[in-house]
Amino acid sequence: MKKIGIIGAMEEEVDQLKAKMTWVQVTTKASMEFNEGKLADRDVVVVRSGIGKVNAAICAQILVDDFGVDTIWNTGIAGSLKSEINIGDIVISTDALQHDMDATQFGYVRGQIPRMDTFSFPADETLIDLAVKCCGAVNPDIQVFRGRVVSGDQFVADAARKTDIVDTFAGYCTEMEGAAIAQAAYLNKIPYVVIRAISDKADNSATMDYPTFEKQAIRHTVNLVEEMVKTIA
Repeated sequence: MKKIGIIGAMEEEVDQLKAKMTWVQVTTKASMEFNEGKLADRDVVVVRSGIGKVNAAICAQILVDDFGVDTIWNTGIAGSLKSEINIGDIVISTDALQHDMDATQFGYVRGQIPRMDTFSFPADETLIDLAVKCCGAVNPDIQVFRGRVVSGDQFVADAARKTDIVDTFAGYCTEMEGAAIAQAAYLNKIPYVVIRAISDKADNSATMDYPTFEKQAIRHTVNLVEEMVKTIA
């Protein structure tokens, strides 16, 4: 992996990583600022995609086409879909899918993208193992889970909606970008991983939890991503 693309949806999710970079060159494309330089002596491009699946997919494709990244890491925050995954904990994607994709009228199961050869997009096993190992080293105070990330253009803050997503997709956390980045990586045949720190419980408490725990969750992801960059072979 010669050049790593690191995507965060919000400025808060990438600011601390950009501050640690050296030899930075900034390129603006599609209203996104791509920060190309060194992080822990490795070639990286750090970028804020903006929120939602379309922004995320556009960002991922630009990283491949214009910057030649050969792996994409998506870092950020998410809502927990399991009672044992607490605020502040981290989920590392085993795979990702879009929970708001629905072509059941044409005979597909919910979440299946018509005419694609996979139901979900598997993350890279080496990156998964690396993320879990690094999280234990730099975030010993929290739990780390391997599991499915489910994405949709919705902030899930309703208990009934959460139950439906859990029952249908067996996801570990829900957010708005990861599956789109996973799909772009899959189509471009490059490895990816989604790293999500839990900021809320994706239920009726979500709007209250989110502002309180956002900074704590982002700190955990920054620690993890920086350690991964330092450690990766």
